[in-house]
Amino acid sequence: MRWGHHLPRASWGSGFGRALQQPDEHFPFLIHWSWPLQGERPLGLPRAFIRHHGSSADSTPPSSRHGRLFPSASATEAIQQHRRNLAEWFCRLPREERQFGPTFALDTVHVDPVIRESNPDELLRPSSELALEHQPPQAGLPQLALSQLFDPDACGRRVQTVVLYGTVGTGKSTLVRKMVLDWCHGRLPTFKLLIPFSCEDLSSLGPAPASLCQLVAQRYMPLKEVLPLMADTGSRLLFVLHGLEHLNLDFRLAGTGLCSDPEEPEAPAAIIVNLLRKYMLPEASILVTTRPSAIGRIPSKYVGRYGEICGFSDTNLQKLYFQLRLNQPDCGDAAGGAGVSATPAQRDNLVQMLSRNLEGHHQIAAACFLPSYCWLVCATLHFLHAPTPAGQTLTSIYTSFLRLNFSGETLDSTDPSNLSLMAYAARTMGKLAYQGVSSRKTYFSEEDVRGCLEAGIKTEEEFQLLHIFRRDALRFFLAPCVEPGRAGTFVFTVPAMQEYLAALYIVLGLHKTTLQRVGKEVAELVGRVGEDVSLVLGIMAKLLPLQALPLLFNLLKVVPRVFGRMVGKSRKAVAQAMVLEMFREEDYYNDDVLDQMGASILGVEGPRRHPDEPPEDEVFELFPMFMGGLLSAHNRAVLAQLGCPIKNLDALENAQAIKKKLGKLGRKVLPPSELLDHLFFHYEFQNQRFSAEVLSSLRQLNLAGVRMTPVKCTVVAAVLGSGRHALDEVNLASCQLDPAGLRTLMPVFLRTRKLGLQLNSLGPEACKDLRNLLLHDQCQITTLRLSNNPLTAAGVALLMEGLAGNTSVTHLSLLHTGLGDEGLELLAAQLDRNRQLQELNVAYNGAGDTAALALARAAREHPSLELLQREPPYSAHLWTLRMPSHWCFLLILMPPLCI
Repeated sequence: MRWGHHLPRASWGSGFGRALQQPDEHFPFLIHWSWPLQGERPLGLPRAFIRHHGSSADSTPPSSRHGRLFPSASATEAIQQHRRNLAEWFCRLPREERQFGPTFALDTVHVDPVIRESNPDELLRPSSELALEHQPPQAGLPQLALSQLFDPDACGRRVQTVVLYGTVGTGKSTLVRKMVLDWCHGRLPTFKLLIPFSCEDLSSLGPAPASLCQLVAQRYMPLKEVLPLMADTGSRLLFVLHGLEHLNLDFRLAGTGLCSDPEEPEAPAAIIVNLLRKYMLPEASILVTTRPSAIGRIPSKYVGRYGEICGFSDTNLQKLYFQLRLNQPDCGDAAGGAGVSATPAQRDNLVQMLSRNLEGHHQIAAACFLPSYCWLVCATLHFLHAPTPAGQTLTSIYTSFLRLNFSGETLDSTDPSNLSLMAYAARTMGKLAYQGVSSRKTYFSEEDVRGCLEAGIKTEEEFQLLHIFRRDALRFFLAPCVEPGRAGTFVFTVPAMQEYLAALYIVLGLHKTTLQRVGKEVAELVGRVGEDVSLVLGIMAKLLPLQALPLLFNLLKVVPRVFGRMVGKSRKAVAQAMVLEMFREEDYYNDDVLDQMGASILGVEGPRRHPDEPPEDEVFELFPMFMGGLLSAHNRAVLAQLGCPIKNLDALENAQAIKKKLGKLGRKVLPPSELLDHLFFHYEFQNQRFSAEVLSSLRQLNLAGVRMTPVKCTVVAAVLGSGRHALDEVNLASCQLDPAGLRTLMPVFLRTRKLGLQLNSLGPEACKDLRNLLLHDQCQITTLRLSNNPLTAAGVALLMEGLAGNTSVTHLSLLHTGLGDEGLELLAAQLDRNRQLQELNVAYNGAGDTAALALARAAREHPSLELLQREPPYSAHLWTLRMPSHWCFLLILMPPLCI
């Protein structure tokens, strides 16, 4: 497995000045990286670190001939209200960010991506080679901080218009958000008034005329009183135009006439053109963000400075971002109080492991070149190591990640097809990903990439769309391979993204054989003309004695049904391939997919594989998980927003085909890691009815040796906790369980008859949860094995409280649990409080003669106890047997059985 990085974009609606609405999960999402707003900057760090200290306050306001810009007290109050409204709007966190804990704030977790100054000649040079679009920024070129964007240029000329550009995922929205928040908090004194516009919002207005004052007043109500003074603010007025690629600008005079009056109604695009021409409000400063493909929409003579947002080209910036975000406290509260927050030491260990892997695994560092993939890494690690919010799945993290980067994005705003950027990526990158999964490869040559991108392109419009995708988004999905001996090849930015896109390609129905494509075209053609042809054939059959006409008439009805069966067989084939991938015997003794994903991000402890050793076979066990996850209702709803809808009927038929195959192959006994993968597939699918039917035959849950992290406990509890059938046995021996895991798994334990918790280092704290389990009125446990756990006397006291009120437990193993004399005496004193116990194992607890004899006497007097195994002096073991007619004691000199 492998992996990748970036951040979301901001989209500002038309309601800034109105009563602010509650945030919802569809609110476009940005993440900021930079130094904390409080505290001193560290000494001796590289220039990339100290380029910007979380604000733009270092810039000195230029001398202004306007004096006091807003003499009216009411105008000043309007500006302050505007600041408060913007700050409240931009500080609201989407659902994806709230998972990081209640103390998380984007203002304090911001690391500036690198901004490199560029020139028009560099921007407009042709890119003939695919690899050129993947090269990192050239060393030695000047870098810019936010506070330097409007500094005079190299010739000393004043800069009024700045264009920042970057591919999807480099952090354009992050920088805009950062600058707006800096201004709201008074850290950008250069500008007295800042007015941000979303070009996506303006494009939705179409050609409907509106003046600049109307556009501002509609979005920022407090500025109504200030609008007449805009012309007097000069260069201290800053317009921020975010996402220029959404607007189709025409700078020809024949297309857009001149207009200097801010109160003159014009089409929004015309107003933006005249602002950029410096014909309207010529003294105002303008900051534009755009994708590379739209840079040419503004003639270079109207631009004072170009800046390329290059992401995190320095590994130290990546480490800083991970340190700030992963060290957020109280992350455990994000799960609604379930589970325990990670300690500072655990968080530091996570950051250190990730930092070491960044230093030694250069492919990971190449992926985190894009800031948004840094967010994906953090979200994945949080999913793997922190209590999981209800309903969150790995598939939903990846789907939300794509929504945050591609929501509302069309490939080309000037193209009448209005094709979704994500839909185009699913068709092209999904095809490449699926070809890799089906041929079990993760490295792709330039010919492989070109073959998937250029397949089926015939028209000039299609070539134009491909050109835009290559410039704007190809780097988001593919990265040049930096591993030794792999020069000239490409890999998906993160390994899991290849499997996600391959699954998306399948569930969207984009994978079709030649026979299916031809059959669909024929079926559609017959469907269009079928009624007319049938009518004509019916008339001819009455007038002419042609025996073949009725046969042709019936064939027209058969064609659509034949095609439907072909589609059905295709779904069955896909389901068969998915299930076979899930149950490949070659992968039986691999780590489970969650551990594989964690290792791909954090690295694997121990010696690395020797370069001369043959490479291991590629494993694609996440592919079926993502297929199931993409069929869930939540992910289908998000994909619909991205322009990739999955029809309910298609999802139902795919689910039925998968269920039929799972029902046949899912009954075999699986190794523990593969069994957890099977449960994880059901967790990703998020369909309790489907899981209950497929898993109805599961009677034994053997996860011995699987490291049960919080997310794995959540997976098992969510899939099996709501079932109705009882589990004969649950074996969780040597699973590194903790009290939080026991609480999460409580619904599963209540349906279990034999529960094995040996070798889990469970102490007295865990006994509180075991007591609650035993006292539950739905408890069905008959056998409880707690061997080799440091329960101590304090823990057995809690257990006896549970046994006193329990009516189901008949077999209890406390072998090697550190009871000592105190624990055994306590056990002897309270043994009679339980009347159902039949077998008790207390061997290897370091008991003395007095405690052992006391327990033996209590066992002899117990009404139901038939077998007591203990360890007396000299390694002799006393067994107390209850016979039908009398008691007898048998001294056996042999090692005790581990019950």
